[in-house]
Amino acid sequence: MTPSSEQNQKLSMASQTVAFATLGCKTNQFETAAMQEQLVNAGFRVMSFDEGAELIVINTCTVTGATDAQSRNLVRRARRTNPDCRIVVTGCYAQVNPQVFADLPGVALVIGNEEKKQLVALLTAKADKVAVAVSDIRQVETACLPPLTSFAGRSRAFVQIQNGCDAFCSYCIIPYARGASRSASPGEVLQQVNTLVEGGYPEVVLTGIHIGGYGLDLTPPTSLLTLIQRIEQETDLSRLRLGSVEPTEIPDDLIDVVAASAIICPHFHIPLQAGDDAVLQRMGRHYDRTFFRERVLRIRAALPDAAIGVDVITGFPGETEEEFANTCALLEELPVTHLHVFPFSKRPGTPAASMPNQVPGVVSKARAARLRELGDQKLQHFAAAFVGRSLEVVVETGGTGQQLKGVSRNYLDVLFKGPKELRGKSVLVEITGADGAHLTAQKGRPR
Repeated sequence: MTPSSEQNQKLSMASQTVAFATLGCKTNQFETAAMQEQLVNAGFRVMSFDEGAELIVINTCTVTGATDAQSRNLVRRARRTNPDCRIVVTGCYAQVNPQVFADLPGVALVIGNEEKKQLVALLTAKADKVAVAVSDIRQVETACLPPLTSFAGRSRAFVQIQNGCDAFCSYCIIPYARGASRSASPGEVLQQVNTLVEGGYPEVVLTGIHIGGYGLDLTPPTSLLTLIQRIEQETDLSRLRLGSVEPTEIPDDLIDVVAASAIICPHFHIPLQAGDDAVLQRMGRHYDRTFFRERVLRIRAALPDAAIGVDVITGFPGETEEEFANTCALLEELPVTHLHVFPFSKRPGTPAASMPNQVPGVVSKARAARLRELGDQKLQHFAAAFVGRSLEVVVETGGTGQQLKGVSRNYLDVLFKGPKELRGKSVLVEITGADGAHLTAQKGRPR
């Protein structure tokens, strides 16, 4: 009996090892998990990055100059670990500037974000020089959700319901790296969630680039609200968490559904970016500080225990001390719990890169440090309010010994002792103390 081409391909890869490195957002993490499943199904054995694998896949990010540098350094690190390894570079930095990686020693293949789905086929293609497969992602009109049966050793799984963005904020390169906004069908999402539930995952996080716009491109159109209602009604999922949602896409009915839900985590992650109206206008953000304040207060009124995370950029071109003070004042006033702060990073090709009055990097970083200190204070205050209460946590995988870490529904880290068999499971813990942003608890018991 003659082996099929698929069997031959699998046989040729059966002895090979692969390692992954992922930078950036949960969308990248989901896509790394999908690529890993492709390669495992083709016969590869996964090992850690520093073990000297024969194939190393680097999934890059290009949101900031720092992540660009980290991506290039990962290629050099892979070469130091195994000079004979074959390096594949993909992700957003590879999408917008593939030649940077094609010119680095050791890189065999550079692929775009859309080409991640064809990784195995591209690996088997013969090439005498560095192969570059990066298509015009703005021409992609549909999203296809790759099926996943597991999630790369994690206790909480991600499902990518949407990709791309049409907002074109003045500082952001992502619409060029991810393409137009496009949604996976509700049927695909429900099937993926059911598969992960069957695989024993207690929590699923809905992720994408712009999930608040989910479903608007489908026929007939649908919405994020309708999708999460269907997940609650049509699956046996225990915990559902929303990824980042724009403030203009958090209507009252979405807040009310989260507040009434038995499975949706009380956790909103909302990009603010600036708390000054003039800066927001220069950024191309379509709301003002008054609107943002009202949305956050509406969430807090409906969900007193909710985690409310906020993204902020410091040092945007032209940002004065007075404008930065307005951002500080708004954040000090609001009941937010997690601040994710980034100094402005000039992205070539975006309008903000050529705006006048660029703020010196040292000023941007100093402002970011001030906001991070405020964020630490707010998170500590939020965490301390749970001492003496019982919380349900999903125990993270990995780690050594009996020290376990769990994540609560309202996105707090909880440290406690317990057997390794609890990893990946949902447990109840009694909160006994707060150590900075971490909670401590007594031994957990399975739900």
